[in-house]
Amino acid sequence: MKQVKVIIEKHPDGYVAYPVGVKGVVVGERDSYEDALRDVQSALKFHLETFGADVLDGDETPILEAFVAEASV
Repeated sequence: MKQVKVIIEKHPDGYVAYPVGVKGVVVGERDSYEDALRDVQSALKFHLETFGADVLDGDETPILEAFVAEASV
């Protein structure tokens, strides 16, 4: 079993979760933090079953941490 880092965003109408370092689009969306995390885990399992383990970083350098920052544009 491989650990995958997940970003979870809080929006006015709920939570959106997506994994970091996965090839393709995998998103979970629910009303609570925990439900969004479960939703993205389920979607990620389906994504892996459908497209195979190659969607994960594999031999690339692992992501040790993920940060959220703000930038002026």
